[in-house]
Amino acid sequence: MITTEDLTFFQVLARSPSLAEAARSLNVTPPAVTQRLRALEARVGVKLVDRNSRGLSLTDEGELIASEGLEIIGAIEDLAERLASRTSRIRGHLRVAAPYGFGRRHVSPVVESFAKAHPATTVTLELSDSPIRQVHESWDIVVHIGALPESDRMVTTLAPNRRILCAAPACLENGPPVTTPHDLIDHRCLALRENNEDVTLWRFRHGEKEAMTVRVKPAMSSNDGEIVRDWALAGLGVMVRSEWDVAGDLAAGRLVEILPDWALPSADVVALVHARSERSGRANAFLAYLREALAKVPWRF
Repeated sequence: MITTEDLTFFQVLARSPSLAEAARSLNVTPPAVTQRLRALEARVGVKLVDRNSRGLSLTDEGELIASEGLEIIGAIEDLAERLASRTSRIRGHLRVAAPYGFGRRHVSPVVESFAKAHPATTVTLELSDSPIRQVHESWDIVVHIGALPESDRMVTTLAPNRRILCAAPACLENGPPVTTPHDLIDHRCLALRENNEDVTLWRFRHGEKEAMTVRVKPAMSSNDGEIVRDWALAGLGVMVRSEWDVAGDLAAGRLVEILPDWALPSADVVALVHARSERSGRANAFLAYLREALAKVPWRF
């Protein structure tokens, strides 16, 4: 007999590249995952997962459980949602994906408030350097910053967010002067590699002037925005960073905006959600919490 707990366990396993990664997602040890998988395979009488040098792959039977199990879990949660709607209670499991830094600073506190207000819910918050990859999975809300690929999800803007060219005062004092974007070619630049964007191509616009594009050669790069920001604060180079992350440092003088008359493409904070008719009550409730938290844009003092 397969239980809903089995189906939920197998969903995590199906989207994990390895047993070790599945164990981290489930907050258990790899041997515990192996033991549970073997017990499940023994009960259903077929092999569900193959392991090889490239990681995990599902057998045909595993694919069947993964696909139909997701529908069963969704149906059960939908039933619980409809029952809860008769008592005006928000319940069920909410899945939220968000970028690392923004998720830690601005989404995690909202999840905390939401969970306290709705104790009948459970929440998964997954942070990654590219949450947009979660759009095609069973996530209720995906918070995203930056350019958007094509998607069948609805996009709703949560807050405005500029991209800002900036550096520590010491970096500007010791480096060559920057009076136009082209001067960046001779400067130490820091790059944040995220969302599969071309992070070394910096695009600028100045009023009615023709747009200017600069291909920089990063002296240092990382996929973690906090690390790149720390490098900039240490005076190691010029970076392009979201307003939400550097507004406090700019206000305190730890960073200085460079070429303020030249605008970079904005990167508003958005949420990708299902169409209203397909959205659960808990997703609507959480979206309302997000909107309220970001209504008075926290990074604009």
